[in-house]
Amino acid sequence: MADGEPGHKLSPADSRAVTLAFFRALGADARLPASADQPDAYSALVRAILSSVAVSASPTPRISCTITVSHAVTNTYNTLHGGAVAAVAEAVGMACARQPPGIERCSSASLASRTSLQPDAM
Repeated sequence: MADGEPGHKLSPADSRAVTLAFFRALGADARLPASADQPDAYSALVRAILSSVAVSASPTPRISCTITVSHAVTNTYNTLHGGAVAAVAEAVGMACARQPPGIERCSSASLASRTSLQPDAM
């Protein structure tokens, strides 16, 4: 049987080589920028993602946000990376939970996504 055919079993050494090649192709062996070593690197990254947020009027208790996504936080499908989606959902959810007294709060949070692969589609 040839490589890649069903039933073909790689040796542990070949399996390791294929796995390492996969991670290298993703850029996993690239050096991170010095800013990634800062104590607040995660917060800075989330703030950078949220810096392009435009909040739209929606019926209470709902909010709608539009985010312009930079290439730095996209995946191989050119959409917002799953980890970035979670970070944005957490930050927006926390903003809803911290509303000033007297303003109706969101009772629950959900995330709906619409992806446009065309530049300036909105």
